[in-house]
Amino acid sequence: MEKLAKIKISSQIIKKFDMKPLPEEGGYFIETYRSSGPENSSTAILYLITEDNFSKLHRLSADEIYHFYLGDPVIMLNLYEKGSCESVALGKDILNGEKCQHIVEKNCWQGSLLKEGGVFALMGATVTPAFELEQYQSASPYKKELLEKYPEMSDFIKKLIC
Repeated sequence: MEKLAKIKISSQIIKKFDMKPLPEEGGYFIETYRSSGPENSSTAILYLITEDNFSKLHRLSADEIYHFYLGDPVIMLNLYEKGSCESVALGKDILNGEKCQHIVEKNCWQGSLLKEGGVFALMGATVTPAFELEQYQSASPYKKELLEKYPEMSDFIKKLIC
């Protein structure tokens, strides 16, 4: 599918679901579920990124499960508390290493962007316990520290911290 057709599809998806820009993090989202009751145990969103509106490096104080639905592959960076790190490919080509679902543990620095040449990706994210804005922490103030702790991912970190 050519690029202009993909741009049109991503715009149609944003309009269809009345998605809004996700403050601080980037991308577009719509909350589709919030558990009821006093425990407020989970939330779910639809989340769309584009080639110029991606998920900036951040962390949550809750577990998050990503679900890939359609579009171009996504490369996600995970920087774990204990010092290890990995990049994960999310996409539909699951027989060749892409994942259609990925769990990000609480307090793991995470960010994602489209694989080079990609135009958009539609994903879902489920947060447990339910997402609240105070769980979100931008990596921007920690850029120097993260570059020192994860030198092997420095180029990727620089792309995800704006």
